[in-house]
Amino acid sequence: MSTIKDLKPNEVWKHFHSLTQIPRPSKKEKEVIEYMRKFGKNLGLETIVDDTGNVIIKKPATPGYENRKCVCLQGHLDMVPQKNSDKNFNFEKDPIVTLIDGDWVTADGTTLGSDNGIGVAAAMAVLESKTVKHGPLEALFTVDEETGMTGAFNLKPGLLKADILINMDSEDEGELYVGCAGGVDVVARRSIGLEPTPKEMSGYRVVIKGLRGGHSGLDINLGRANANKLLFRFLMQAEADLKIRLSKASGGDLRNAIPREATALVAVPEKTAGDFAAYVENYERMYRLEFAEAEPNLSFTCEKTTLPGKVIVEKEQYRLIRAVFACPNGVQRMSSSVEGLVETSSNLAIVRAEEGAFEAISLTRSSVDSAKEATAWKIAAVFHLIDADVQLSGNYPGWKPNMESLILKTCQEVYHEKFGKIPKIKAIHAGLECGLLGGVYPNLDMISFGPTIRFPHSPDEKVNIETVYKFWKFLVAILDAVPVK
Repeated sequence: MSTIKDLKPNEVWKHFHSLTQIPRPSKKEKEVIEYMRKFGKNLGLETIVDDTGNVIIKKPATPGYENRKCVCLQGHLDMVPQKNSDKNFNFEKDPIVTLIDGDWVTADGTTLGSDNGIGVAAAMAVLESKTVKHGPLEALFTVDEETGMTGAFNLKPGLLKADILINMDSEDEGELYVGCAGGVDVVARRSIGLEPTPKEMSGYRVVIKGLRGGHSGLDINLGRANANKLLFRFLMQAEADLKIRLSKASGGDLRNAIPREATALVAVPEKTAGDFAAYVENYERMYRLEFAEAEPNLSFTCEKTTLPGKVIVEKEQYRLIRAVFACPNGVQRMSSSVEGLVETSSNLAIVRAEEGAFEAISLTRSSVDSAKEATAWKIAAVFHLIDADVQLSGNYPGWKPNMESLILKTCQEVYHEKFGKIPKIKAIHAGLECGLLGGVYPNLDMISFGPTIRFPHSPDEKVNIETVYKFWKFLVAILDAVPVK
């Protein structure tokens, strides 16, 4: 039975396999940082690990290419840790189990880490190669891209000498990306009062699961359900119809992933408890009809459980449930200048109401900074109405397209020559690190491309095998064609 190490190009897949064996969830990259440091040192190349953990490896030009512009190959080391609820897996200890499924490589019940492991592996293959022709080369491997772009935020001036930056973190082969959205986190917190659960009530746990989730930028326009929004929609109606009391609720765990699961512990008056299971079943049928195509595996169920000792104070419960239900989520505006591009969106990624504390975290994205800020403050306004403390953090800029870019022109010509067609020029509704890196190194000529990856940030993540081959051949050809300095 073949494994990914048998796939072509072998020089890329072998490094990707090595990365799958190293636990590297965001903020837990110590082991992979050391692996990359040793990788560079073992090749005899200048290797730098900065104070944040970013790894920079520099390789001299191939003989005869010394006069070419210096290129920086850039990717991020961390991966999004998401798994199916029935999967027993520890992202801080366990290696990713990869599977070949027809034309795709995927993982066994977890995220794969092809975002951005394939890009990192390609850069490693170039650094190791004795046959790839290139000018002066740098490779920048950043940390914590997925939860805050910490590596890019803290990269210091003067470490890179590159004229051109090739980001390898986009996910559609045959497309060249020249711009991306900026983003900001909106975090609402407040304490919540608890009181003893009224008498003559029964405890139930309601669970919504089986949703597809996905990348909160790339997949936000696919009409997928947000588990937090569905849960609190139900809670609002069940509060009105059945007089339920909420003890605790939680949903989502990553700011940049559409939440796939959410759960709540509720107390139901005994006089209406007999209707509760049927009430939940009706909501499941309704949700499954609404999301028949987008969420074929949607499940919304309840089970009787121990009655909670405390519930949220009734007036606070009323306001809290409605604030979450009213919180803006999903696509807010499509671009009027780029067909099919989401301009502004928000993802209600995490909601927690437990142990006397409430927290809601949204990630707002936009290619228009003023629209990003307006949407963030709209979310803040909703939670200000329940007296929450709201903070905007992690604000990062978008990357403005430069249609006169020399590396863009080179990539277009090379792609046409190699594959016989013109690549599409696009901007992406996701946060590439190019915006931040361009702020530190304003003279960088930047472009982004990669293989075809589907459903990143979810256990359905998969990368297309054929496009990895094309991505590699294109990268090698680009390095050979980089203009003279």
